[in-house]
Formats: sequence, structure tokens, C-alpha cells
Amino acid sequence: HPYDGRPMTSEAKSAAPPRQTPLYSRHQALGAKVIDFGGWALPVQYSGILDEHRSVRSAVGLFDVCHMGEIFCQGPRAAQAVQKVFTGDVSKLRDGDAAYGCTLREHGGIVDDLIVYRYSSENFLIVVNASTSDKDFDHFVKNAGSMAEWSNQSSHWGLIAVQGPRAIELITEISGAPAASRPFTFLRTTVGGAELMIARTGYTGEDGVEILAPASSVGEIWDQLIERGKKFGVKPIGLGARDTLRLEARLSLYGNDIDEEHSPHEAGLSWVVKGKGFVGEAALTEQLRVGVKRKLVGFKMIERGIARHGYPIVDGRGAQIGIVSSGTTSPTLNVAIGLGYVPSDNAQPGTILTVDCRGKMARAEVVKGPFYKRPS
Repeated sequence: HPYDGRPMTSEAKSAAPPRQTPLYSRHQALGAKVIDFGGWALPVQYSGILDEHRSVRSAVGLFDVCHMGEIFCQGPRAAQAVQKVFTGDVSKLRDGDAAYGCTLREHGGIVDDLIVYRYSSENFLIVVNASTSDKDFDHFVKNAGSMAEWSNQSSHWGLIAVQGPRAIELITEISGAPAASRPFTFLRTTVGGAELMIARTGYTGEDGVEILAPASSVGEIWDQLIERGKKFGVKPIGLGARDTLRLEARLSLYGNDIDEEHSPHEAGLSWVVKGKGFVGEAALTEQLRVGVKRKLVGFKMIERGIARHGYPIVDGRGAQIGIVSSGTTSPTLNVAIGLGYVPSDNAQPGTILTVDCRGKMARAEVVKGPFYKRPS
């Protein structure tokens, strides 16, 4: 699931100091470089982005994602209320299931991407992006407030992501039981007196889990993971590596790759549009009827240059036809990769694009699917 938010402007920084997660003092003790990111004081790196990235791909990494929002929907009509604001099919969820999807405006623009967890038919948890949690809560209440009880409990919970090929071994080590058996399922258990939800979800392209714990207990859970994870090669991971990891897996970042100006069909997220009766459904149906005019594509650079967020994508005459939404050099593949919006006619795999890298024109090729897939 996405970390989110971009560095604050100088005006915003002066208006309010960044908020601290319950793990802030631990990041300081571990020597992390902490930055103001979307209004939160978060670690951008510890040992270095490349080292941390490779640790997650080869062993296991820990991420502080306590800044994410937790919104609960409860009551006899909770399932109908969640369906009203969620593109996924809530009727298919059973207790212990989770689903990734979007919540939309009437015109089909993406308010946020999120994960819905079904505790019971009358109790759902929705984990949302940090900088949009208040906006999301208002959106839910406005569109489904009469159907169920909504509560924003973000300040009461902490969230740790444990990701990598040895993540499940580590989770079994501290919980005494295997993690949830299948992707997008979860279980509830107790560790050291703290009630936890351990969900087989993540935002790195690796296997792993996300642990939801009371804010008062999340520090002790982090300490256990650090101490007992030493034999598995555990390392704390900052936002820098989180970004390169998610981009290799072609996972979108809210505010960069998806936003209220783009629909799921434009953003390559048609696969999350499965439900009926949600806000924005009619707009998506109409968009398919008339044809999607622009699409988010993944591309690899075939000439020297690194595509960065905001760089223009141009045609053969130098006229802008699109824009890069995310870009970096892949530490795993050792090639520059990126995401960007282009006209649908330019979105087919194999299409050659040109990226204006600060005045240097460099060609890129549209590719299908994630840039990196973990070994099966």
C-alpha cells in the first residue's frame, strides 16, 4: 500500500511543524536521515537507498507507515456503505479478506487509492493515504454517512510494513504462528499482550505483511522485529527505497501517478473496477463508451537519460503529448524506468516515446506489466 505526500512548500513548513509517528525516536536512534514529507517527519534513508532497496529484494526490510490513515465503517449496513464509495466488489469479501481499489468523484477522478479490510459484515477498516485521510473521511461521510457509522481512528493506530523474501519467516518468529496464508487476506492475533492485525499486503513487489497495532504498542513491535530479525538480515527502510521498490513493481503513487484529474481506466486500474453502485460508476461507463483518450504507461529508457516527475513526453516534432508522473533508475534492473500519461494511440507496448530530460531528448520504449517481478 502507498506511502504518500510530497515535500511541503516553505510556506507550509513555516505554518506547522511536521507530525511525528510513534516510531520517530527510534528512527533518530538508528541514525536515519529524517525529512519533512507531506507534513510528517519521516526517514528518507538509513544506510542508503541502494543498500536498503537491495535488502528488501534479498532479505527483509521494515517500513514505518504509521502516518497512513485508518477509517472504520460500522453498522448493519456497513457493507453497502463501503460499496457506495469503493470501486471493488464488497459482496465478494469474506471475514479476513482485503481488497485494493479506489474511491472516486462523480466525474470518475480518483479521490484516493486504498485497501478495504473486512473484519465482519458490520465492521470494515479502510486504510488510506496520509495526506488524503481527512479528505477521504469527508468524502465517505458525505456520500455514505447515512448508511453507517464512520470514524477516523488514524491517531490511535500504528502500521509497520515487513517486506522481502524472508518477511514471513520473521513474522512467524515473533507471532508464533504463520502469517495470513494468501495475498490480500489478514488475521488478528496477540503478541506480547498487544492485539495485532497482520495483513498479507504491501507496496514493494515482494512478499510480506503489514502489521496494524495500537499506537501505544507499535514501538515494542518494531523493537522485536529489529532484534529478532537480525538473523534474517532485517534492515529499516526509508522513503527513498520505498519509492524505487514500488516503481519497479509498477505500483502507482497518489499525487504523482493518480489523482482527481485521472480515472482508473486512464491510470491502468480498470481491474479494480468490479463493484456496482459506487460514486463515479456512471462516469466510468461513459468513458469506456466514448473511448479512453489517455493512459498511464510504463516505459524503459533506451537512450541515456533519467525521466523525472514532470518531464515532458514529446512527439517527433518536439510538441508535448504527455508528462512523466514517476521516474528513476531501477537498482535491480540497472536501467532507467518511468510512468507517464500519453494519448491512447501511443500507449501500446513497443511504442517509442521521447522524453525531454531538461533539454536532452532521450527515447524510451513502452513496456507491459511491472518492470520487476519477484521470483516464483
